[in-house]
Amino acid sequence: MKKVAVIGIGQSLRGDDAAGLEAVRRWQEKFPETANRLEVQVEACELPGLALIDLLNDIDAAILVDAVQSTGNPGTIHRLDESDLASFGSGSRSAHGWGVAETLHMRNQLTDAEVNIRIIGIEAEQMELGALLSKPVEDAMPDLCDVIENEVHALL
Repeated sequence: MKKVAVIGIGQSLRGDDAAGLEAVRRWQEKFPETANRLEVQVEACELPGLALIDLLNDIDAAILVDAVQSTGNPGTIHRLDESDLASFGSGSRSAHGWGVAETLHMRNQLTDAEVNIRIIGIEAEQMELGALLSKPVEDAMPDLCDVIENEVHALL
C-alpha cells in the first residue's frame, strides 16, 4: 500500500507563517474521507529541521504545505517540486531557522530512500509575531485546501 504524508509546516504564532499548518488542518475538516484514509498520514511540523526528516521515513510520497515569500502577490498558491527549492537555499529568509530546502538537502545526503516530494507554497504577506493570517492568505485557504486534495489524489 502506498503511503502519502501531508505535512503542514510553519509557526503558529507568526502571522502568515502559520498558513501551512492552518491549511492542512482545514483540509482535514473539508475532506475527512481523504484525510482519514489508511494510506494518508497527516502531520504538523512547527520546525522543519530534523523533525521533518523523521516524518519522511517509511513513506512513498509527501506533500509539504508552507508559506513562502517571493515576488508573487500575497495569497498566490505555488506548486513546487524538490528541484525548485534550490532557489530557496540558505541565503533566503526562513522563520523556521533551518529551512525546508536545507532539510531536504540534508535528507538526500543521509539516505537514498526515494520519496516523491511535492511542495505547495502560499505567498505570505507578513510573518509578524502574534499576528493572524493576512486577508489575502485567509481568502486563499479554500483554494489551497482544494490544491492539497488534488495533490493527494494524484499521489495515491
